[in-house]
Amino acid sequence: MMIDRRTFLAALASVSTIAGLPLSARAAGIPGAPGLFGNRQVKIALVRYLSTGDFFQFYLAGVTRQAEALGIDLHVLDSRQDAALQAEMLQQAMNLGVDGIILQHGLTETLKDPAANAVKNGFKVVAFDVNCENPSIPQIEQNDRELARLALEQAVVDNGQSFKAGYVYVPGIAPLDRRDETWQAIKKKYPGIKEVAHWGTMNNPIANSIADQTAAVLRANPDINVIFAPFDEFAKGVKTAVDEAGLNAQIKIYSADISTPDISAMTEPKSAWAASAATSSAVVGEVCVRTLALLLAGVDPGQQVIVPPTLITQKLLLDKGIKNMDDLAAKLPQFSKADVSMAPWIPEPKRG
Repeated sequence: MMIDRRTFLAALASVSTIAGLPLSARAAGIPGAPGLFGNRQVKIALVRYLSTGDFFQFYLAGVTRQAEALGIDLHVLDSRQDAALQAEMLQQAMNLGVDGIILQHGLTETLKDPAANAVKNGFKVVAFDVNCENPSIPQIEQNDRELARLALEQAVVDNGQSFKAGYVYVPGIAPLDRRDETWQAIKKKYPGIKEVAHWGTMNNPIANSIADQTAAVLRANPDINVIFAPFDEFAKGVKTAVDEAGLNAQIKIYSADISTPDISAMTEPKSAWAASAATSSAVVGEVCVRTLALLLAGVDPGQQVIVPPTLITQKLLLDKGIKNMDDLAAKLPQFSKADVSMAPWIPEPKRG
């Protein structure tokens, strides 16, 4: 059955996550909270560009649990990497009469104008990992430049200042572009690092598509001994290809982001995946909701809201016996919470 875009939008808009509080409590607002939150239930929309992979599942879980803690009526609109559809969904969120909007990833050229229109019409907007080029829209990020630096400096520690590198990168995605800035800077800092191949795609399923590309790259470039894959879906695909080529002893993989499947892949015997720098995407999701809540309450959260990353090496995981994200949070407390965009009236979400 064919469904036109307008019908699809309407169907998506009808799905919402409602806070687990009695209606009377939600309608009354939060005692002592400023702005809208002190008066009534707040309604927001999360408009997503990327949703494939563990990072984005955990991110949505963080958004949902912080929204529940604040009694927010949350609507999730997912464009599944269709940039034009995401722009339409932003308009659809406005039509729903939400108070605020979180933009999660996307392309500047397709979101810049509709986001500016939303602000002009009185909607509060925050953006995670997409630059809307608007001073009224706080930009939330994982400090991607530092995240890339942590992973790449570990690559230098492990492999020295001279090695043949492969690089997985797709331009136009804000966090990847910021990580690319660090990659270019690292190559200048260490002239002995030679990028002999560059590839990448965002075609779903991303990991499988990257694995196919990587297999071809490895056949053409048998001298590669380090691969920088600054997104864990990229790293999964790279590892698959490295495993299938039997090059585990020759190649080390450095990445960004982390999940339970990533931890399993990093700690399995003879794994080539040496390190990843990451934030908890669930924590980032919480920060996005809190930042929007501050904006709705009339509090300026700042133009840039940064969630600090943590370096996670294969050795650390093995030494501490970390097998999953729960272990990681318990044994690396700095990973499981970020004191960012906090306020006394914003309740802690229920974790675990």
